[in-house]
Amino acid sequence: MGPKQKGGGGGGPSRQKGNNAAEEVEESLQAVVLADTFETRFEPFTLERPRCLLPLANTPLIEYTFEFLANAGVEEVFLYAGAHSDQVEKYLNTSKWRAPSSPFKKLSFLKSTSTSVGDVMRDLDGKHLITGDFIAVSGDVISNLPIEGALAKHRARRQADKNAIMTMVLREAGRNHRTKASSVSPVFVIDPTKDRCLHYEEMHNYSKDSSPYLNIDPEILSSHAEIDIRQDLIDCSIDICTPDVLSLWSDSFDYQTPRKHFLYGVLKDYELNGKTIHTHIINDHYAARVRNLKAYDAVSKDVVSRWTYPLCPDTNLLRGHTYELRKGNLYQEQGVMLARSCVIGRRTVIGQGTSIGDKTTVTNTVLGRNCKIGKNVVLDGAYVWDGAVIGDGTEVRQAIVADGVVVGNRCKIEPGVLLSYGVKIADGTTVIKGMRITRAKKEGDVAVPSDPKVVGEGGEGYEFVHDVDEDEEDEEDVISVASGLVYNMAELSLSSESISTLSSEISEPGFGGSRAGSFGTSYSDEDEQDHFQHDASTSVYDGLRDGVSADVVQLELVSLRMSANASEHQVRRAVVTAFMKRIQQLMESGKGAGQAVKEIFTNYREVVDRIIFDKDSDQKPDQVDLLLLIQQDLVHRNKGDTILLFTAKELYDLEIVDEEAYEQWWEDERSSSTEEMRKVRGQTQQFVDWLANAEEDESSEEQSEEEESEEE
Repeated sequence: MGPKQKGGGGGGPSRQKGNNAAEEVEESLQAVVLADTFETRFEPFTLERPRCLLPLANTPLIEYTFEFLANAGVEEVFLYAGAHSDQVEKYLNTSKWRAPSSPFKKLSFLKSTSTSVGDVMRDLDGKHLITGDFIAVSGDVISNLPIEGALAKHRARRQADKNAIMTMVLREAGRNHRTKASSVSPVFVIDPTKDRCLHYEEMHNYSKDSSPYLNIDPEILSSHAEIDIRQDLIDCSIDICTPDVLSLWSDSFDYQTPRKHFLYGVLKDYELNGKTIHTHIINDHYAARVRNLKAYDAVSKDVVSRWTYPLCPDTNLLRGHTYELRKGNLYQEQGVMLARSCVIGRRTVIGQGTSIGDKTTVTNTVLGRNCKIGKNVVLDGAYVWDGAVIGDGTEVRQAIVADGVVVGNRCKIEPGVLLSYGVKIADGTTVIKGMRITRAKKEGDVAVPSDPKVVGEGGEGYEFVHDVDEDEEDEEDVISVASGLVYNMAELSLSSESISTLSSEISEPGFGGSRAGSFGTSYSDEDEQDHFQHDASTSVYDGLRDGVSADVVQLELVSLRMSANASEHQVRRAVVTAFMKRIQQLMESGKGAGQAVKEIFTNYREVVDRIIFDKDSDQKPDQVDLLLLIQQDLVHRNKGDTILLFTAKELYDLEIVDEEAYEQWWEDERSSSTEEMRKVRGQTQQFVDWLANAEEDESSEEQSEEEESEEE
């Protein structure tokens, strides 16, 4: 993606210059990027390289963050780097972001000796560099969100009330979604009438010493007629701030982290400071933070599966990249050497200069540049960075192999393994699940001898023991991921007298690929369901887009269902997601709603027909479920009401859904449970009425015929 034009969309609210009201200048939008998050979750890689330069889908993390800021119209960026700041500075000096064509008018690199985010914010306040609104982001944020809407609301609030100092961008997700932490649950208490955050708390799910109750100030309950308690929100680490935010950081040296300390403290001390913090909750587009290794895996698969479009490999964000998109979300650069008998599966990225040997299988894998992959190798869910060598007959599953690593012949690299820069694994060695191996020197530049028990005889490297501090442990298994998909959110409206917990359920797939056991994490049944939703819907969608025959699409769907032991409801949801997405894509390319619906459902009737099992019964739960899923999906799609009308007609014409099912669906309270659900089915009222009238006419004709026969 090339740099945008300078100043594009970056203007803030106009402000007067001097006493002449007609003479105005635009306020430049600034951004603060925290390239160092002061965490150790990416060790041992970050012992030698800065975290923001680690590759994700063969593109450094910081590139995604800069693209987001450029699309937001940011003109001035301040980047704080701590560990390995010399590497970050060298990278920036040769990047497009400091070229004459850069969309940023100014990119300032600030070295930091800070040990926390709080120290950075206080240092920034002391430098007096921020002149107006600014966006604060982590250097590992990946988002295609157009931020204009959030900015406009933030600025309107700021003009109306100077005490409205910050807007947090949050992403909706299911309460039990796998992107939620298992050990800690962030809870936001919000006044939905003002989008104001009233209380923030982190509940520790498995701590014996923690309370299962929220500690909400009774004053909050009594002074607000309506509140939402949201445990279904994912923090995107995108904050729109005024300079007052920096002042509050400086006023309290106890604040070290953005949420656990700063947000909680400012909200708690509202009576003293009078400052308000607001939320901008999104349910579409993509916003994610690669906060840990589990998130690295998830977001990588989202990028490859194109949920982050246009931030995909074939956009070629870096100079010199030549990726082309091929069938099955396969991205390949020029200059790749593939043996004729090798098998390259779906969702795979292969960098320039990489060679793959005979009878090697590569699936759900990212291969960097100049890698050498031997014969009879199995790569499944692996991340192999630049210049790595994998010997003949070796298996690598759900592991990260860093730059310059050499893995010998007949080795087995189990899930969760991290092989850091330059490590060498001897022939015939098995590296057990979850092990981290490095060659880096420890503190004091003390070299550590290689451990043959870990890397084999002749190998190079030793096991790195990862120490997790208390704050990290709380969030170690959090994935700050929010896919650009549609979610079915249960509405929650709470009065001061009635508080209930939020129940929400994701209505589109989570994130792709086979992730069981990856990076030393465990998954619940709900996680596996999310994996199936993504894999199944992606598989069906790819088939629809590529024109694969219906029987092949059906065969792959059955295979995925059997391997995941998925329910019939899950299968229907995956099919609906894929069908509606493809229909909308056809409409965006110029086809009418009726034409798009007819094309997809006619060509792939068999796929839909085989997920319905109640044809011979009076009650039609499967057909009603199908209609409800279609209705829920279309709530958030453009022209969803029109698509629903044509879909209902087409399902009837193809004899997939019976007349009784339409009646039962229409009377089902779930189909009219919210204003959005009622609105999206509005146009379909005419079709349902037509069915009812046709049935009455048919009944009248039958009755007349019976009366005539009796008279005869």
